[in-house]
Amino acid sequence: MDYNATTPVDKRVLDAMLPYFSDKFGNAASRTHAFGWVAEDAVKTAREQVAGLINCTSQEIVFTSGATEAINLAIKGVWENYRSKGSHIVTVKTEHKAVLDTCRQLEKKGASVTYLDVDREGLVDLAELKSVLRPDTILVAVMYVNNETGVIQPVEQIAELVHKNNSIFMCDATQAAGKINCDVEELGIDLLCLSGHKLYGPKGAGALYVRRKNPRVALAAQIDGGGHERGLRSGTLNVPGIVGLGAACALAKGEMWDDSARISRLRTRLEQQLCDIGNVYINGSIKNRLFNVSSITFKGIRSEKLISKLPNLAVAMGSACTSAVAEPSHVLKAMGLSDEDSYGTVRFSLGKYTTAEEVEEVVGLVTTAVIELKK
Repeated sequence: MDYNATTPVDKRVLDAMLPYFSDKFGNAASRTHAFGWVAEDAVKTAREQVAGLINCTSQEIVFTSGATEAINLAIKGVWENYRSKGSHIVTVKTEHKAVLDTCRQLEKKGASVTYLDVDREGLVDLAELKSVLRPDTILVAVMYVNNETGVIQPVEQIAELVHKNNSIFMCDATQAAGKINCDVEELGIDLLCLSGHKLYGPKGAGALYVRRKNPRVALAAQIDGGGHERGLRSGTLNVPGIVGLGAACALAKGEMWDDSARISRLRTRLEQQLCDIGNVYINGSIKNRLFNVSSITFKGIRSEKLISKLPNLAVAMGSACTSAVAEPSHVLKAMGLSDEDSYGTVRFSLGKYTTAEEVEEVVGLVTTAVIELKK
C-alpha cells in the first residue's frame, strides 16, 4: 500500500534490462566498436519510448539518475542561464522537497522565490498565481500530482498564465507519468521531470524533458565532464537503467488506462470501508485527485502508533521522503490541517499489482488496530 514511494520492477522491464548488465555491456559513448554501438542503439530506443509517453521528440529527453536530479537540473539550469532576464521563481508550498530545497538553495545565491499557498483541497489559486507573476519571473514550478495526497493541479491553465508572462513552466510529473495524460504539447509544459521507479521501472534512472521550440528552453549544465546528453548531463550513461525506464514508459503508454480503472475501484472500496470506522477523513480534492492515492486522517490517533500495530503493512506517514523526520507534513500543514491531524494521517497508495483480497485484508487490519487504540 505504498506504491507512491516506489514500485516493483515489471518482469517484462527486467527482462529487457538484463542483457545490458553482462552480454551487452558496452559504453554508449564508445563509438569505435560494436559493443558501444549496441548500447547506443538501446539508449536511442529508450529515448524514443520515453518521448512517446509524453509526446515530445527524442532529442528533447535528457537522461538523469532520477527525478531529483532532473528537478535540480531544470531549476538551477534555468536560473543560471536566464539571470540576465531576472531571478524570480514561483513555486508552491506543497511541492516535493526536491523542488523546495532547490529553491531555498538558490535563495542563498540571490534568487527571489514566491511560494504559493493552496486551499483546503490542496489546489493552487490561479488568480493568486497570476498576481505574483512579474517581468523578472523566469520560472514557475508546479507539480502535476502531489506525492502525499494525489491532488492534481490544473497544469494546462497554469501553463497558459505562465506563457502569457513569457516565463518558463516546469512540472514535476514524478507521480503522474505513466498514470495519467502527460502530453507536454497538449498541457503546455516546458520542462518535465519523471523517474523510472515510480512506474514499474528501475531506481536510479530518470529523465528531464527540455522543450526545443515555442519556446526553446536553454539550461546551464549542473554536471560537467565529457559532454554527454548534448552537454546537459555528463557521465557514462546507465544503459541497463535507461533501457528499463524506456521499457516501463512503453508499457505504461499501452496499459495505464486499463490499470487506472481497476485501481480506482479498489481505492474507492478501501476508502469507503475505512471511513465506516468513524472519525476518519480524506485529505485533498476528491474531484481532482489521482486514482491510486488516499491520504486519510484518523482523528485522535497518532499514525506512528497505528502503523506500529501493522508490521506487515507498507504505508506511509505523509510522504516516504520525509517519513523519518519527526515533524508534521508540510503538505498537510499548507492545506490547513492542524499538527494533531497531520500526525494522525496515513497515506495509502495502490498499484497495478494490488488485489481486491489485499484491500479487504488491509481494511480488516486497520479497523482492528484503530479499535484497539481507541480503547
